[in-house]
Amino acid sequence: MQANKILSIPETLSTERLILSRLRMEDAEEIFYSYASKPESTKFVSWPTHQSIKDTREFLRGTVAAWRKGVDYSFSIRLTATGRFIGGCGFVNDSGKVQIGYVLGPLHWGKGYATEAARKLVEIIREQTGIYRIGSFIDAENVASAKVLIKAGLVEEACLHDWFRFPNQGNVPKDCILFRMPE
Repeated sequence: MQANKILSIPETLSTERLILSRLRMEDAEEIFYSYASKPESTKFVSWPTHQSIKDTREFLRGTVAAWRKGVDYSFSIRLTATGRFIGGCGFVNDSGKVQIGYVLGPLHWGKGYATEAARKLVEIIREQTGIYRIGSFIDAENVASAKVLIKAGLVEEACLHDWFRFPNQGNVPKDCILFRMPE
């Protein structure tokens, strides 16, 4: 088994409308109130909706440590114009197999922010050596996220029947769509 290589990922990335910054413990309240405690935002994520700020702080402790190990590179998403916190994005690195993800507060859906953040993640990941796969998976019912991944350059690879249990949907097996970045 190959160990994770620490990637050379900047702690701050920018796009035309967004600033992506490495998550910090100081982001806890903004994360909790903008999306982590909102069932509509967390319906399709792989982690339980946060019930208290304590849940968010526990998440951040793990995330901060995982960056140092080269396993998880998570960012806040802020609007460049105002500095307002609107969501999070990032990727996990499993020895060169990378999976991207993103989540926004519901006030910021439908404005292209998730696509903009996902495109930036793909761009920075493609600059790294040792990455052999970029992908993601989504609940087959998550049409909006499928559109984001396609706009970010990924293609549908497979539909996987009863493949993942989303904790905020009763933890029942759901059909998922697997996406990958074409060579």
